[in-house]
Amino acid sequence: MKKNLLAGILLAAGLCLSGCRAAGTYDLCGTVNTEGSTSMADMMAALQEGFREKEPGVTVNFSGTGSGAGIEAALSGACDIGLSSRELRDSERQTGAQAHLAALDGIALVVHAENPVTALSTAQIAEIFTGKITNWRALGGPDAPIAPYGREAGSGTRSAFEALTGTAGRCVYRNEYGSTGDVIGNVSANPNAIGYVSLASVRGAVAVVAVDGTACTEETVKDGTYPIRRPFLLVTRQDAPLSESAQAFLEYALSPEVADYIARAGAIAP
Repeated sequence: MKKNLLAGILLAAGLCLSGCRAAGTYDLCGTVNTEGSTSMADMMAALQEGFREKEPGVTVNFSGTGSGAGIEAALSGACDIGLSSRELRDSERQTGAQAHLAALDGIALVVHAENPVTALSTAQIAEIFTGKITNWRALGGPDAPIAPYGREAGSGTRSAFEALTGTAGRCVYRNEYGSTGDVIGNVSANPNAIGYVSLASVRGAVAVVAVDGTACTEETVKDGTYPIRRPFLLVTRQDAPLSESAQAFLEYALSPEVADYIARAGAIAP
């Protein structure tokens, strides 16, 4: 009896380790660890939900640590898949990082809901964030000092914003925050603030400013007419094969069947 019980336990364990194949089915089990961009949190939540329905035996974890940290974790093997909301740097590609485009996202410029300024040019945005324009009056707004809010060093949103506006290494922030939600919350609480966030994450008492005469919408991001847009990337290491479960999740996240989940999260399928 004990031998039969032990044999059953070993058989069950073996089936799980080999991908939970049993009785003609092919159901995966295991854990997939993802880490990186906080701007991709809503998209990841939607993909986790969809993949759970497809492969209930697999747990997909997400940790929002920032794009740079996510890429580093993928390269070091600390996670299965890194998440980046900016393009990979040459140095990261040279050390083995491989990017997979999962979605597109606009970087929205947000101000307090009561701010009368509704449109800015890319040049004006650059001058605001580098400290050349310091009062809303110069932009048709009230006589009040501008409070530029941004993301912390290492943030993919910050890297993409600064690269696309030509302000890399020159921004002068009133405050820097560790997540998109923190930027939105603090802009909504300060009538004089301006910040940049993922379009997918815009919510609450903020207004989105048009850039170069174009509103930041899913349509303008997808067709390329909105000038400040960036990719949502899944990052793997070229020389390190993924586990069966991680490979299945990667293929699922890049497949056409997830378009509705991506749209539900406010991102744009490529």
